[in-house]
Amino acid sequence: MKRRLRIPVVALSVFVVLEAAAGPLEEADALQMLERIAMAARKLNYSGTFVYQHGQRVETSHIVHFVDSDGEHEKLETLDGPRREIIRNNDEVQCYYLDAKVVRSQKRVGQRSFPALLPEQLSSITQNYSVRKGRSERIAGFTSEALILEPLDGMRYGHKIWAERETGLLLKARTLNEKRKVVEQFAFTQVTIEAGVTREMVQPTYNADLSGWRRDKFAQSLLTDVETGWTVNQFPPGFQKIMEISRTKQGGNTVITHMVYSDGMAAVSIFVEPVAGRKRLPKGLSRQGAINVYRRTVGDQLVTVLGEAPAKTVMQIANSVSFQD
Repeated sequence: MKRRLRIPVVALSVFVVLEAAAGPLEEADALQMLERIAMAARKLNYSGTFVYQHGQRVETSHIVHFVDSDGEHEKLETLDGPRREIIRNNDEVQCYYLDAKVVRSQKRVGQRSFPALLPEQLSSITQNYSVRKGRSERIAGFTSEALILEPLDGMRYGHKIWAERETGLLLKARTLNEKRKVVEQFAFTQVTIEAGVTREMVQPTYNADLSGWRRDKFAQSLLTDVETGWTVNQFPPGFQKIMEISRTKQGGNTVITHMVYSDGMAAVSIFVEPVAGRKRLPKGLSRQGAINVYRRTVGDQLVTVLGEAPAKTVMQIANSVSFQD
Protein backbone atom coordinates (compact mmCIF):
# COMPACT_ATOMS: atom_id res chain seq x y z
CA MET A 1 0.00 0.00 0.00
CA LYS A 2 1.33 3.41 -0.94
CA ARG A 3 1.78 5.83 1.89
CA ARG A 4 0.62 9.37 1.24
CA LEU A 5 2.99 12.10 2.31
CA ARG A 6 1.36 14.42 4.81
CA ILE A 7 2.62 18.00 4.88
CA PRO A 8 2.33 19.49 8.36
CA VAL A 9 0.76 22.92 8.58
CA VAL A 10 3.25 24.81 10.68
CA ALA A 11 5.09 28.09 10.80
CA LEU A 12 2.34 30.30 9.43
CA SER A 13 0.90 30.99 12.86
CA VAL A 14 4.15 31.42 14.77
CA PHE A 15 6.35 34.43 15.17
CA VAL A 16 9.29 34.78 12.82
CA VAL A 17 12.66 34.56 14.55
CA LEU A 18 14.50 37.76 13.84
CA GLU A 19 17.74 37.28 11.97
CA ALA A 20 21.03 38.82 12.84
CA ALA A 21 20.77 42.49 11.91
CA ALA A 22 22.31 43.42 8.59
CA GLY A 23 22.49 46.88 7.16
CA PRO A 24 20.18 47.78 4.28
CA LEU A 25 21.56 47.46 0.78
CA GLU A 26 22.33 50.51 -1.30
CA GLU A 27 19.45 51.20 -3.69
CA ALA A 28 21.50 50.30 -6.79
CA ASP A 29 22.57 46.95 -5.27
CA ALA A 30 19.02 46.15 -4.13
CA LEU A 31 17.58 46.95 -7.55
CA GLN A 32 20.19 44.80 -9.26
CA MET A 33 19.39 41.78 -7.08
CA LEU A 34 15.62 42.26 -7.39
CA GLU A 35 15.87 42.67 -11.16
CA ARG A 36 17.80 39.41 -11.45
CA ILE A 37 15.06 37.58 -9.52
CA ALA A 38 12.25 39.21 -11.50
CA MET A 39 13.84 38.40 -14.86
CA ALA A 40 14.66 34.79 -13.95
CA ALA A 41 11.01 33.89 -13.42
CA ARG A 42 10.10 35.27 -16.85
CA LYS A 43 13.12 34.27 -18.94
CA LEU A 44 14.10 30.80 -17.67
CA ASN A 45 12.64 27.40 -18.46
CA TYR A 46 11.65 25.52 -15.31
CA SER A 47 9.35 22.78 -14.06
CA GLY A 48 8.46 22.02 -10.47
CA THR A 49 6.02 21.46 -7.64
CA PHE A 50 5.31 24.17 -5.09
CA VAL A 51 3.24 24.51 -1.94
CA TYR A 52 1.13 27.55 -1.09
CA GLN A 53 0.30 28.00 2.59
CA HIS A 54 -2.09 30.59 3.99
CA GLY A 55 -3.63 30.32 7.41
CA GLN A 56 -4.25 26.64 8.07
CA ARG A 57 -4.68 25.80 4.38
CA VAL A 58 -2.09 24.08 2.19
CA GLU A 59 -2.40 23.90 -1.60
CA THR A 60 -0.01 22.06 -3.90
CA SER A 61 0.48 22.84 -7.60
CA HIS A 62 2.75 21.81 -10.45
CA ILE A 63 4.08 24.44 -12.85
CA VAL A 64 5.94 24.28 -16.17
CA HIS A 65 7.34 27.48 -17.71
CA PHE A 66 8.83 27.58 -21.21
CA VAL A 67 10.18 30.52 -23.21
CA ASP A 68 10.77 30.72 -26.97
CA SER A 69 10.71 33.33 -29.73
CA ASP A 70 6.92 33.67 -29.30
CA GLY A 71 7.23 34.61 -25.63
CA GLU A 72 6.19 32.93 -22.37
CA HIS A 73 4.19 29.71 -22.16
CA GLU A 74 3.04 28.22 -18.89
CA LYS A 75 1.03 25.30 -17.55
CA LEU A 76 -0.21 25.19 -13.96
CA GLU A 77 -1.99 22.17 -12.50
CA THR A 78 -3.60 22.01 -9.08
CA LEU A 79 -2.77 18.81 -7.22
CA ASP A 80 -5.24 19.26 -4.35
CA GLY A 81 -9.01 19.67 -4.35
CA PRO A 82 -11.00 20.21 -7.57
CA ARG A 83 -8.95 19.53 -10.68
CA ARG A 84 -7.91 22.66 -12.53
CA GLU A 85 -5.39 23.34 -15.28
CA ILE A 86 -4.31 26.83 -16.39
CA ILE A 87 -2.60 27.33 -19.74
CA ARG A 88 -0.98 30.72 -20.39
CA ASN A 89 0.53 32.01 -23.61
CA ASN A 90 1.84 35.47 -22.77
CA ASP A 91 -1.31 37.30 -21.56
CA GLU A 92 -3.81 34.85 -23.07
CA VAL A 93 -5.10 32.49 -20.38
CA GLN A 94 -7.28 29.40 -20.61
CA CYS A 95 -8.48 27.81 -17.39
CA TYR A 96 -9.74 24.21 -17.61
CA TYR A 97 -12.16 23.16 -14.85
CA LEU A 98 -11.86 19.42 -15.35
CA ASP A 99 -14.63 18.16 -13.07
CA ALA A 100 -17.21 20.50 -14.63
CA LYS A 101 -15.72 20.15 -18.13
CA VAL A 102 -15.66 23.91 -18.61
CA VAL A 103 -12.85 25.97 -20.14
CA ARG A 104 -12.73 29.70 -19.56
CA SER A 105 -10.68 32.05 -21.75
CA GLN A 106 -9.61 35.47 -20.57
CA LYS A 107 -6.85 38.05 -20.61
CA ARG A 108 -4.35 38.22 -17.78
CA VAL A 109 -4.76 41.71 -16.34
CA GLY A 110 -2.40 42.97 -13.66
CA GLN A 111 -1.87 39.54 -12.10
CA ARG A 112 1.33 37.98 -10.79
CA SER A 113 1.84 34.42 -9.65
CA PHE A 114 4.63 32.38 -8.08
CA PRO A 115 7.50 32.36 -8.88
CA ALA A 116 6.97 35.56 -10.94
CA LEU A 117 5.89 37.60 -7.91
CA LEU A 118 8.14 40.62 -8.48
CA PRO A 119 6.95 43.38 -10.82
CA GLU A 120 8.82 44.45 -13.93
CA GLN A 121 9.09 48.00 -12.55
CA LEU A 122 11.11 47.65 -9.36
CA SER A 123 11.94 51.21 -8.35
CA SER A 124 8.73 51.47 -6.28
CA ILE A 125 9.97 48.63 -4.07
CA THR A 126 13.11 50.45 -2.97
CA GLN A 127 11.01 53.58 -2.37
CA ASN A 128 8.67 51.79 0.03
CA TYR A 129 10.83 49.04 1.55
CA SER A 130 14.26 48.74 3.11
CA VAL A 131 16.05 45.81 1.45
CA ARG A 132 18.73 43.79 3.21
CA LYS A 133 20.29 40.37 2.89
CA GLY A 134 18.96 37.49 4.97
CA ARG A 135 20.21 34.08 6.02
CA SER A 136 20.67 31.63 3.14
CA GLU A 137 18.84 28.30 3.11
CA ARG A 138 18.88 25.10 1.09
CA ILE A 139 15.52 24.87 -0.68
CA ALA A 140 14.35 22.06 -3.00
CA GLY A 141 17.96 20.88 -3.25
CA PHE A 142 19.35 24.29 -4.27
CA THR A 143 21.46 26.82 -2.41
CA SER A 144 19.61 30.09 -2.11
CA GLU A 145 20.29 33.74 -1.34
CA ALA A 146 17.75 35.60 0.78
CA LEU A 147 16.46 39.17 0.76
CA ILE A 148 14.31 40.80 3.44
CA LEU A 149 11.98 43.63 2.45
CA GLU A 150 10.98 45.67 5.49
CA PRO A 151 8.23 48.29 5.01
CA LEU A 152 9.17 51.88 5.72
CA ASP A 153 5.78 52.50 7.35
CA GLY A 154 2.92 50.58 8.91
CA MET A 155 0.74 50.63 5.81
CA ARG A 156 2.10 47.49 4.17
CA TYR A 157 3.35 44.00 5.01
CA GLY A 158 6.94 42.83 4.98
CA HIS A 159 8.41 40.12 2.75
CA LYS A 160 11.25 37.64 2.68
CA ILE A 161 12.31 35.95 -0.54
CA TRP A 162 14.85 33.25 -1.36
CA ALA A 163 16.35 32.96 -4.86
CA GLU A 164 18.50 30.19 -6.37
CA ARG A 165 22.09 31.37 -6.19
CA GLU A 166 23.19 30.57 -9.76
CA THR A 167 20.10 31.56 -11.78
CA GLY A 168 18.14 33.93 -9.54
CA LEU A 169 14.92 31.87 -9.79
CA LEU A 170 12.63 32.53 -6.84
CA LEU A 171 12.40 29.38 -4.72
CA LYS A 172 10.47 30.60 -1.68
CA ALA A 173 8.54 33.71 -0.63
CA ARG A 174 6.95 34.75 2.65
CA THR A 175 4.59 37.59 3.53
CA LEU A 176 4.82 38.91 7.10
CA ASN A 177 2.15 41.00 8.76
CA GLU A 178 2.65 43.98 11.05
CA LYS A 179 3.23 41.60 13.99
CA ARG A 180 5.98 39.81 12.01
CA LYS A 181 3.85 36.69 11.70
CA VAL A 182 3.99 34.71 8.47
CA VAL A 183 0.56 34.96 6.86
CA GLU A 184 1.37 33.51 3.44
CA GLN A 185 4.13 31.39 1.94
CA PHE A 186 5.05 29.91 -1.45
CA ALA A 187 7.86 27.35 -1.67
CA PHE A 188 9.13 24.92 -4.26
CA THR A 189 9.45 21.37 -2.94
CA GLN A 190 10.98 20.16 -6.21
CA VAL A 191 12.15 22.13 -9.25
CA THR A 192 14.16 21.57 -12.44
CA ILE A 193 15.76 24.63 -14.01
CA GLU A 194 16.40 24.75 -17.78
CA ALA A 195 17.27 21.08 -18.40
CA GLY A 196 14.58 18.92 -20.01
CA VAL A 197 11.79 21.52 -20.23
CA THR A 198 10.07 21.48 -23.64
CA ARG A 199 7.20 23.24 -25.44
CA GLU A 200 5.17 20.03 -25.37
CA MET A 201 5.11 20.17 -21.56
CA VAL A 202 3.03 23.38 -21.59
CA GLN A 203 0.30 22.05 -23.90
CA PRO A 204 -3.18 21.49 -22.43
CA THR A 205 -3.91 17.96 -21.31
CA TYR A 206 -7.55 18.10 -22.40
CA ASN A 207 -9.29 18.93 -25.67
CA ALA A 208 -12.14 21.33 -24.95
CA ASP A 209 -13.52 20.84 -28.46
CA LEU A 210 -14.62 17.31 -27.61
CA SER A 211 -18.21 16.50 -26.80
CA GLY A 212 -19.18 17.26 -23.22
CA TRP A 213 -16.98 20.32 -22.80
CA ARG A 214 -18.35 23.86 -22.65
CA ARG A 215 -16.45 27.04 -23.52
CA ASP A 216 -17.09 29.99 -21.26
CA LYS A 217 -16.02 33.19 -22.98
CA PHE A 218 -15.51 35.22 -19.87
CA ALA A 219 -16.22 38.85 -20.60
CA GLN A 220 -13.31 39.37 -22.99
CA SER A 221 -15.21 41.95 -24.98
CA LEU A 222 -16.71 43.41 -21.83
CA LEU A 223 -13.44 44.44 -20.22
CA THR A 224 -12.67 48.05 -21.00
CA ASP A 225 -9.87 50.30 -19.78
CA VAL A 226 -11.80 53.43 -18.82
CA GLU A 227 -12.07 56.30 -16.38
CA THR A 228 -15.09 55.14 -14.41
CA GLY A 229 -15.51 58.26 -12.28
CA TRP A 230 -14.67 56.43 -9.05
CA THR A 231 -11.60 57.68 -7.23
CA VAL A 232 -9.62 57.22 -4.00
CA ASN A 233 -8.98 60.50 -2.20
CA GLN A 234 -6.59 59.34 0.54
CA PHE A 235 -4.46 56.51 -0.73
CA PRO A 236 -1.47 55.49 1.45
CA PRO A 237 1.89 56.83 0.19
CA GLY A 238 3.65 54.68 -2.38
CA PHE A 239 0.58 53.09 -3.96
CA GLN A 240 -0.16 53.85 -7.60
CA LYS A 241 -3.07 52.88 -9.82
CA ILE A 242 -2.08 50.15 -12.27
CA MET A 243 -5.51 49.22 -13.63
CA GLU A 244 -9.07 50.55 -13.89
CA ILE A 245 -11.70 48.61 -15.79
CA SER A 246 -15.46 48.36 -16.03
CA ARG A 247 -17.09 45.04 -16.88
CA THR A 248 -20.55 43.58 -17.11
CA LYS A 249 -21.28 40.87 -14.60
CA GLN A 250 -21.66 37.51 -16.27
CA GLY A 251 -25.28 36.55 -16.86
CA GLY A 252 -26.71 40.04 -16.47
CA ASN A 253 -26.34 43.75 -17.10
CA THR A 254 -24.81 44.76 -13.78
CA VAL A 255 -21.71 46.91 -14.30
CA ILE A 256 -18.79 46.39 -11.91
CA THR A 257 -15.87 48.80 -11.57
CA HIS A 258 -12.52 47.25 -10.68
CA MET A 259 -9.43 49.27 -9.76
CA VAL A 260 -6.04 47.92 -8.68
CA TYR A 261 -3.39 49.90 -6.81
CA SER A 262 0.10 48.58 -6.00
CA ASP A 263 3.27 49.64 -4.21
CA GLY A 264 5.38 47.17 -6.21
CA MET A 265 4.83 44.22 -3.86
CA ALA A 266 1.33 44.52 -2.41
CA ALA A 267 -1.74 44.87 -4.61
CA VAL A 268 -5.05 46.25 -3.35
CA SER A 269 -8.25 45.75 -5.36
CA ILE A 270 -11.32 47.98 -5.22
CA PHE A 271 -14.68 46.74 -6.51
CA VAL A 272 -17.74 48.96 -6.88
CA GLU A 273 -21.12 47.45 -7.77
CA PRO A 274 -24.82 48.09 -7.08
CA VAL A 275 -25.99 47.17 -3.59
CA ALA A 276 -29.07 45.48 -5.04
CA GLY A 277 -28.56 41.74 -4.99
CA ARG A 278 -25.52 41.98 -2.66
CA LYS A 279 -27.29 42.79 0.60
CA ARG A 280 -26.24 39.55 2.27
CA LEU A 281 -22.55 40.41 2.13
CA PRO A 282 -21.30 41.49 5.58
CA LYS A 283 -20.27 45.13 5.88
CA GLY A 284 -17.19 46.27 7.76
CA LEU A 285 -13.87 44.45 8.22
CA SER A 286 -13.23 40.74 7.67
CA ARG A 287 -10.24 38.55 6.86
CA GLN A 288 -9.69 35.79 4.33
CA GLY A 289 -6.31 34.21 5.09
CA ALA A 290 -3.64 36.84 4.40
CA ILE A 291 -6.19 39.18 2.82
CA ASN A 292 -8.04 41.88 4.72
CA VAL A 293 -11.46 42.85 3.31
CA TYR A 294 -13.50 45.96 4.09
CA ARG A 295 -16.98 46.74 2.71
CA ARG A 296 -19.09 49.88 2.93
CA THR A 297 -21.90 51.44 0.95
CA VAL A 298 -21.64 54.71 -0.96
CA GLY A 299 -25.16 55.71 -1.94
CA ASP A 300 -26.64 52.76 -3.80
CA GLN A 301 -23.21 51.22 -4.50
CA LEU A 302 -21.27 48.61 -2.53
CA VAL A 303 -17.53 49.32 -2.22
CA THR A 304 -15.31 46.32 -1.46
CA VAL A 305 -11.59 46.78 -0.83
CA LEU A 306 -9.32 43.76 -0.40
CA GLY A 307 -5.61 43.16 -0.36
CA GLU A 308 -2.60 41.67 1.39
CA ALA A 309 -2.15 44.75 3.54
CA PRO A 310 -2.83 45.76 7.16
CA ALA A 311 -6.46 46.29 8.12
CA LYS A 312 -5.94 50.02 8.60
CA THR A 313 -4.71 50.28 5.02
CA VAL A 314 -7.77 48.70 3.40
CA MET A 315 -10.07 50.64 5.74
CA GLN A 316 -8.41 53.96 4.87
CA ILE A 317 -8.78 53.21 1.18
CA ALA A 318 -12.41 52.09 1.43
CA ASN A 319 -13.42 55.09 3.51
CA SER A 320 -11.99 57.50 0.93
CA VAL A 321 -13.60 55.99 -2.20
CA SER A 322 -16.02 58.43 -3.83
CA PHE A 323 -17.61 59.18 -7.17
CA GLN A 324 -16.71 62.32 -9.09
CA ASP A 325 -18.97 63.50 -11.91
